[in-house]
Amino acid sequence: MPLVSVPDASWVAEVGEVAGVELVPWDLHEAHERARELVIVVPPYLDPRQRLDLLVGLPELRVVQLLTAGYEQALPQVPAGVQLCNAGGVHDASTSELTLALILASLRGIPEFVAAQQDSRWLPTRLWEALADRRVMVVGYGQVGRAVVRRLLPFEVQVTAVASRARAGDDLVDEVHGIEELAALLPVQDVVVLIVPLSDSTTGLVDAQFLAAMKDGALVVNVARGKVVDTQALLAETSSGRLRAALDVTDPEPLPADHSLWTSPGVLISPHVGGASTAFRPRAVKLVRAQLQAYAWGSALANVVATG
Repeated sequence: MPLVSVPDASWVAEVGEVAGVELVPWDLHEAHERARELVIVVPPYLDPRQRLDLLVGLPELRVVQLLTAGYEQALPQVPAGVQLCNAGGVHDASTSELTLALILASLRGIPEFVAAQQDSRWLPTRLWEALADRRVMVVGYGQVGRAVVRRLLPFEVQVTAVASRARAGDDLVDEVHGIEELAALLPVQDVVVLIVPLSDSTTGLVDAQFLAAMKDGALVVNVARGKVVDTQALLAETSSGRLRAALDVTDPEPLPADHSLWTSPGVLISPHVGGASTAFRPRAVKLVRAQLQAYAWGSALANVVATG
């Protein structure tokens, strides 16, 4: 019977019995006594102590099922012939919720209200910028990108979707633009949301040229990976007040206490918590159980992103 490791005993209990596989807890902090029998490994989520290097040399390993959407950190540790699956779908709700929260907070002045409350100051009445009637571009139209667009549309915005290549639209957008169209699309956008995976082609995608093409006062929202944005180029635009930014991810990360991003005008920062909400666990358990059932039945696995 294939042996499967999940992060701890609570995962064993929540995933429950799956016909055809055996579950054992393993947090990847040190070698497991039955490591050489493991066929599927589910590494822990948000655990800086986990050692993915322990995956190397497991003779029976066939699948590594991550609990994160990002997978670049695991690629170097996946042995040859082993399927690497990410947690596609698990973080859609959490990340898209935070994306909307960052946009609304930035536009409606929530950081200013918080600062004023700390000083017991009643701010004078003014017209705050609404999300309604804005042009919003979502760069990265995968599962999370679609979830973001689905939540944006009720706010009466005009949405533009961009993916690695142009394709026909769907039930949410009339068309999906290709990445090569960015230069023509950027100048009219009020908000640009970044939700692309980190790769060679997306590292530094948002550089000085990208930012210079954006209209004055526009908002950059990064819920992808910090390295998608050139930090120094962004600082040049925010420090002058020309652009604003809402960042769940930064480069470097964690952001040092003395980094200029903390105090740059119009910048709102959350500490990489896009997927870290109460919505994570039930969706992750459901995915793991479905993947184990598929493996036991000999069916194709979902979310295969690479093979070592």
